[in-house]
Amino acid sequence: MRPAALLTAVAGITIVAVMLAAGRERFAGPDVATTAIEDPNTAAKSEEVPKPPIALPDPKISMNARPVDQASQFYPAEAEGKPLERVAVPEPETPKPEPQKAATLPRPVAESAGILAFGDRKLQLAGIVPTQADKICKELDGNEWPCGMLAKTNFRLFLRLRSVTCDLEDANWTGITTASCKIGAQDLSEWLVENGWADAVAGSPLTGAGEKAKAEKKGVYGEDPRKGAPLTLPPGPPPDNPLDPI
Repeated sequence: MRPAALLTAVAGITIVAVMLAAGRERFAGPDVATTAIEDPNTAAKSEEVPKPPIALPDPKISMNARPVDQASQFYPAEAEGKPLERVAVPEPETPKPEPQKAATLPRPVAESAGILAFGDRKLQLAGIVPTQADKICKELDGNEWPCGMLAKTNFRLFLRLRSVTCDLEDANWTGITTASCKIGAQDLSEWLVENGWADAVAGSPLTGAGEKAKAEKKGVYGEDPRKGAPLTLPPGPPPDNPLDPI
């Protein structure tokens, strides 16, 4: 009887063990060991989730800007209890023109054709090369004549001690200065060049007038005006003061 009882006990233990194993698989889930030996590449691929493509803005829609009136409906019509108002864009300030420099100088004396003297002070006219009073010119026949002295005399007769207006910031200076001067509307440098009594500076707007004076043999470019007919002066501008008898 002992062998039979032993077989019965072993069979019972086996049945119980089988039942316990079946219950564990049912309630415990997949085996931990089985999960551990899975391929890591396969596991990584299974975890990756495809990302949706980035949506680019439609260029046709982005180029069509929303009108201001439509856009304004999304903003409050009031701020701190007060209605909003449109503020005009300030216009850029226009730079004010610099005041023109002008100084009236009375009774100038022609030191030469292009240089004025006011006592100890001197003023050289701008845009010209003054003709020195001791300049000597030659005619085609070789005859010499004091063209520099005659240029000074013509300029002095033109001035007639009338006041001149010059583009100076201050009428008080020392030594010698350079400026453009006028009598009325007549520019003194222009008068000298047009009549051939002074040369224009290279590049000056008066260069054309100087070339014309040379072609017409005026002033120092011509013959001695003392020969033949008496000296005639071109008409000068009216005096700046009609009551001035000079």
